[in-house]
Amino acid sequence: MEEIKVSPDYNWFRSTVPLKRIIVDDDDSKVWSLYDAGPKSIRCPIIFLPPLQYPVYWDLMEFCDGFRKLLDHLQLDKVHLFGASLGGFLAQKFAETTHKSPRVHSLILCNSFSDTSIFNHTWTANSFWLMPAFMLKKIVLGNFAKGPVDPKMADAIDFMVDRLETLNQSDLASRLTLNCQNSYVEPHKIKDVAVTIIDVFDQSALSSEAKEEMYKLYPNARRAHLKTGGNFPYLSRSNVPVLTC
Repeated sequence: MEEIKVSPDYNWFRSTVPLKRIIVDDDDSKVWSLYDAGPKSIRCPIIFLPPLQYPVYWDLMEFCDGFRKLLDHLQLDKVHLFGASLGGFLAQKFAETTHKSPRVHSLILCNSFSDTSIFNHTWTANSFWLMPAFMLKKIVLGNFAKGPVDPKMADAIDFMVDRLETLNQSDLASRLTLNCQNSYVEPHKIKDVAVTIIDVFDQSALSSEAKEEMYKLYPNARRAHLKTGGNFPYLSRSNVPVLTC
């Protein structure tokens, strides 16, 4: 169960790369937590947006404004964004909202989506803030793979469940609100952004229809497919080479 947490790579990273906490909003309860790795000479770095770790934002435009302030604080004019699941959707929305003054050089979207209606929770999005933490966790866990999976996928699920347990009620409710409030990506606003789509052929939270919609939205995107990997291929298949087409 602790396979990833006790792995040499994970422990090397945690012991070598410091965790930074940055406040860019007037509300000092909104704290961005990030690991700043790599050469400082790179002025257009890649930023990873995982599914879970963001400050508490209840609105997509509020998130995009906060992320823009974070880039300003880091003195980054343009970045590459790798977004997984909700992180991929937020990356697309940020590229969309900044299209008049572009801040995104490219998007790498892993098991992501372009329309929140696929989750059939838009009608409850405004009530998540009222729900207790255990109920919110149950909603999130309901999207995790069910049934037998290979050991590496099981380790990835265990790791993400462990991370889930560190989130409080506001963290969970705000992420589910962003994930489910009625919104969709307007592709014509980010048509000049290079896009790579990474997805899996086995069971994940995304339906085949949602994946096909992404392909239609970005017909010129490079595609990278994994036979297996589940919801978290960046953890369970991190050492698997991927061919793009």
